[in-house]
Amino acid sequence: MIGLAKGLKHTLKNMGKEKMSYSYPDEAIPLPDRFRGIQKFYPEKCIVCNQCANICPTDCITLTGKKNPDPERKGRIIETFDINFEICILCDFCTEVCPTNAIVMTNNFELAEYSRDELYKDLQWLDENDTNIRKEN
Repeated sequence: MIGLAKGLKHTLKNMGKEKMSYSYPDEAIPLPDRFRGIQKFYPEKCIVCNQCANICPTDCITLTGKKNPDPERKGRIIETFDINFEICILCDFCTEVCPTNAIVMTNNFELAEYSRDELYKDLQWLDENDTNIRKEN
């Protein structure tokens, strides 16, 4: 009986306090400034230097390019850019090492899929992933 009274006292005391939960799909969850979410890729900025793929600790990035067909322009143009989010740890190394800021982190964290095969994201998907792009300070 004493336990019931203690529980009721605690409930009544905390009933008037502000709610600590969020109704998630309806309202956005506040995220810290340095939150690392899914990457956004800008293919027009990429110079195919492979630094992002080389620094990745899980080897989840594959990047291929080809020689620029325009003889007046030097360098390479990107063919494929894929990230395997099944093993990506969102460490932010790929964005830090990119010399042209072709990869940026977003605040988007919703990546739930029904199949593991759908966690392989390609160049087109990463280019269209422009929700909640983190602003650089």
